Amino acid sequence: MENKQEALQGGIRTRGNVFTGIVVSDKAPKTVKVERILTHYVPKYERYKKVRSRITAHNPESMNARVGDRVVIEETRKISKTKSFIVTKIVERKKQ
Repeated sequence: MENKQEALQGGIRTRGNVFTGIVVSDKAPKTVKVERILTHYVPKYERYKKVRSRITAHNPESMNARVGDRVVIEETRKISKTKSFIVTKIVERKKQ
């Protein structure tokens, strides 16, 4: 299974964190921005607030994730200055 997964990702091994999010930008070549929405507890007001996190991830040509897709990204070695994640699975395609 791991050899198959590495072949899909261009031979890049994954490790560490695994996140799910929605692709919000695919303008850069072979790169996508994935947004995660988290809830953060604020003790002073005893309430939760929404916090968004945008992560730049490598988008292999075999995956070809587009804006609106729900994807799984996994941590890997540094690919560039800002990219240290790679898209490993497309959970749900955007409905047209």
